[in-house]
Amino acid sequence: MLYFSEAQTSTFCYKFGFVGIKLKICTTPDNQSNMNMNNDFYHKFVLPDKSIADFVENIGMFYNQSDKAKEVVLMPDGRVDLFFMQSELAPFQIILIGLETIPEERTIPPHTLAFKISFKPLGVEYILQTSIADFLNSAKNLPQDFWDFNAADLKDFDTFHKKVLQKITALLPDKIDERKRRLFELIYASNGEMKVKDLSNKIAWSSREINRYFNKQFGLSLNAFCKILRFKASLQHIAQGRLFPELNFTDQTHFIKEIKKFSGVVPSELLKNKDDRFILLSVLKQQ
Repeated sequence: MLYFSEAQTSTFCYKFGFVGIKLKICTTPDNQSNMNMNNDFYHKFVLPDKSIADFVENIGMFYNQSDKAKEVVLMPDGRVDLFFMQSELAPFQIILIGLETIPEERTIPPHTLAFKISFKPLGVEYILQTSIADFLNSAKNLPQDFWDFNAADLKDFDTFHKKVLQKITALLPDKIDERKRRLFELIYASNGEMKVKDLSNKIAWSSREINRYFNKQFGLSLNAFCKILRFKASLQHIAQGRLFPELNFTDQTHFIKEIKKFSGVVPSELLKNKDDRFILLSVLKQQ
């Protein structure tokens, strides 16, 4: 690996040798990115342009440059991840991961490189133009030429990022259902704490129809999705060492129960984040 600063700029770049290609990743102090690097594992996440922010939460990558597999725990976060990845043991592949409602232990093989787009639910419907109800807590492989991406696109993260932006911009809908746009705006603004009835009244859309839409499109109820967002918001507090409920939990016992339900461990154990196995928490600590 080579670390360097490009002349006459504040841009910092990393170069890696990987599976016969040279990978280049750059960052600047003002590009709204979160990056973390240690001797074995590197990850970076960039916030989307405002023009696609209703559909995309971030664009990112990770690279396990170790000779050993990395054990990680994936936690529900309300996002749908589209991965473009390869390793020394597996060829280039594109994988779409549905919403998750439970924590899951996974292993990232040695020398695995992955670039990803994290979609918000509206992005699944309007950009990917698909339903993910059939693979809740699961995933499916997409064609290797999906969106005209291939292994060569994993050489440079900035180039990948630009290509993604161009592709998504070209797929932006002329208009979206205003009830859906407003619904997700309220859900995110409240960290999932608004009751379904209140959301229904705000947007003049019946609770029954909203839940029918969520189950058909995403594979879970609106209430279940809101609980995931509340958990994710609580992770930001835990990452700062605040191990007590600050959102709409009944009491400390309820808070601990919900955190364990979605992470597999109690808040104090989650904060320790041994071996950085909770990647989402590691990212939040960088913010």
